[in-house]
Amino acid sequence: MDVLRKGESGVIPFRSGRFFNVDTQWYFTSRKGVDHGPFDSKYNAEVSLDVFIHNLLYTHKPMDS
Repeated sequence: MDVLRKGESGVIPFRSGRFFNVDTQWYFTSRKGVDHGPFDSKYNAEVSLDVFIHNLLYTHKPMDS
């Protein structure tokens, strides 16, 4: 089900999944288009994405103005 995100209006843009595999190795892609991996399973890629997002949210320090 396609849903508008906060701040979006109009046509819903194409979105692809963050996870993909090459042979038996799994990866996730960040919003900046950087691929992270390889991981031995999709589950490990999902856990690593959670850690990646947690680190972005809790270690990001805003720049002083």
